Amino acid sequence: MDNLSLLADLIMRARTAGADAADAVLVAGTSLSVARRGGQTEQLERAEGQDLGLRVFVGQRSAIVSATSVDPAGFTQLAERAVAMARVVPEDRFIGLAELMAPPEQLDLELDDGQEPSAADLLARAEIAESVARGTPGITNSEGGEAGFSRTEIILVTSAGFAGRTLRSSHSISAVALAGSGTDMQRDYDYSSTVHLADLEDAETIGRSAARRALARLNPTRPATGQRPVVFDPRVSSSLLSAFTGMINGASVARGTSLLKDRMGTRVFAPGITITDDPRRVRGLRSKLFDGEGVPTRRQNLVEDGVLTTWLLDSRTARQLGLSSTGHASRGTSGPPSPSATNLFMAPGTLTPGELMADITDGLYVTELMGGGMNTVTGDYSRGAAGFMIRNGQLAEPVAEITIAGSGLDMFARLTPANDLVFRRGTDAPTIRIEGLTVAGA
Repeated sequence: MDNLSLLADLIMRARTAGADAADAVLVAGTSLSVARRGGQTEQLERAEGQDLGLRVFVGQRSAIVSATSVDPAGFTQLAERAVAMARVVPEDRFIGLAELMAPPEQLDLELDDGQEPSAADLLARAEIAESVARGTPGITNSEGGEAGFSRTEIILVTSAGFAGRTLRSSHSISAVALAGSGTDMQRDYDYSSTVHLADLEDAETIGRSAARRALARLNPTRPATGQRPVVFDPRVSSSLLSAFTGMINGASVARGTSLLKDRMGTRVFAPGITITDDPRRVRGLRSKLFDGEGVPTRRQNLVEDGVLTTWLLDSRTARQLGLSSTGHASRGTSGPPSPSATNLFMAPGTLTPGELMADITDGLYVTELMGGGMNTVTGDYSRGAAGFMIRNGQLAEPVAEITIAGSGLDMFARLTPANDLVFRRGTDAPTIRIEGLTVAGA
């Protein structure tokens, strides 16, 4: 039997055991990862595995069981165990299968390139990344170069008749370089991760970039404490979007633990700001035709012209709020679905990064953030940071061991994006400038 048929058989056995409804998800994957350090192979690891999850509904009760073996001989016992568990848990009037399930569309998002590099290919790639970084004048050591590959199959079958399959490949390369020595040592990195190998940045570029970033951080200072305009490099600006999606997650809104719980349809960001979730981007790192409950996905503007337009909802949180699922259910094999974004991005502005900084006489350009974050209840924002001072519109001396702080809603309202959006991660934003943040330094 193929995997779709196996899950259909498991669903049938759950119904036979007494479940009113059920769904099953299978995650099967193969991965290969390597690491080179100091010119030597430090890691060579291959993994193959399957994880199976069964969720059953008995009235307004539900339970989930999972297994690492997809063995039809054990399906009856698995189903009976799940139904027995469901009968003794508390009732939840919001649970159930999604109502908006539809047959999967025949749309090719190009999520599998059909390639599987050999261990030798990956080792060569990691070796180039590290050797280029280590060979850069001023670099004293490295934490190595790494390369990886994986292919993952996800299958979802429900008792309502939905059956869908996603097959995704992934390729990655990274390098970490060290500059200076002793207590003056500085570290930085670069990486690339793509669905198709053809889109992956070459290893030499990654190694050179990691070295350049580490060298630029040597001999950092600490600026005087005060309020300054802060510019977030694209490598860290996406964290602001992650904080925002935490506030519009349906689970937080339904619990009343989100600062934005009463802000639907109101202006949250500056005029002109658009934030989009696009689960159907071709070759997107998080692209999918259906969500973790079988609901069709669609491109949606979460913010239009600064106005909040929707929450991120799965079927349970949608029922709690009297709304419909937005197709944002995400799940594994051992837990229930919960809302999450897919390919999230902020639309670019019209100014170049240079133009965005041109009028700043004394500001901060952030390239690294540490700890903390934005409190989704109060909006309080505080994070450790490192980067460079901005003086008279130009990047100046490196700075470290500082803290930036502000209020979330004020930050959103004073935010200006540059025009340099590049899709490199699952959550992407251009260079972002925010006025009047508190920078705590010396």
